[in-house]
Amino acid sequence: MKLDPISLKLFVAVMETGTIADAAAREHIAASAVSKRINELESVLNIALFARSNKGMVATAAAYALLHLAQGVLNSLNDIAYQMNEYASGMRGHVRVFANISAITQFLPEELKSFMVDYPLVQIHLEERISSVIAKAVADNAADIGILNTGNYGENVAFLPYHNDELIAIVPDGHPLTQKKSATLRQALEFDFVGLHPGSSINNLLTKAAGDIGKPLRLRIQVASYDALCLMVAAGLGIGVMPRKSAQLYLRSLKIKPIQLAETWATRQLVVCVRSYGALSTASKALVEHLCGRNIHCAGHVSMAAPKLS
Repeated sequence: MKLDPISLKLFVAVMETGTIADAAAREHIAASAVSKRINELESVLNIALFARSNKGMVATAAAYALLHLAQGVLNSLNDIAYQMNEYASGMRGHVRVFANISAITQFLPEELKSFMVDYPLVQIHLEERISSVIAKAVADNAADIGILNTGNYGENVAFLPYHNDELIAIVPDGHPLTQKKSATLRQALEFDFVGLHPGSSINNLLTKAAGDIGKPLRLRIQVASYDALCLMVAAGLGIGVMPRKSAQLYLRSLKIKPIQLAETWATRQLVVCVRSYGALSTASKALVEHLCGRNIHCAGHVSMAAPKLS
């Protein structure tokens, strides 16, 4: 049995207006076409919906039962169209975002808050990952959008400029480096370090920079988060390196001091990573545009071994 939504709509119009002529006028269709649809509906259902006589048509009990069912079906169809239109316009959707800890602690809270004010029906699933994992997740379609440090990760993905990110050293109160406004890595390497977890971009950066100047990086302890790093530094276990804006969250509550790093590599760039901008869902594209702003037109300015956005 196959029911035609148009026939159901015209049937409801007949029931609500009382006559085929009035239903035809309301729906802007010929009365003969309405009559034909009603006859076809009765044939499909194998039941009389109207008792016909010289005085006109009278709805049967089956017609009133069908009216309730048909109105429910038509309302559901309208709701489907409404919700799909919301997806098409970007008003509704689900976006999977993988981001590194630097982006999550410095920029994303306020940016996601303002985005969700504009798009309250868009759901965002946010996970913290290291940059290399983020690039692979986007390439493998495990994430729609990635936010990570600039770099060549060997994945077939595209990048957009996001934010600049300044790394600083943090030291406990009374540390010899607190007498300096800035310090080089060579000076900092005279002391023990509190490192982040293996594979983190900051650890990799420090290890490489230390190797370039021929001095060892003495990691006394490694932790998995910035708050743990700050607590360990405050306890006197070593020096930490982290983004300036992330460190500001802990300076008032812990006995730690920020020290500027006099190194060119201390200024980094964060980027937004996608498989293809043109292939993004409307909701994902809206989020990328919100995060990147005018930079969305500057993808070619990112110096990376990655394809340009399509």
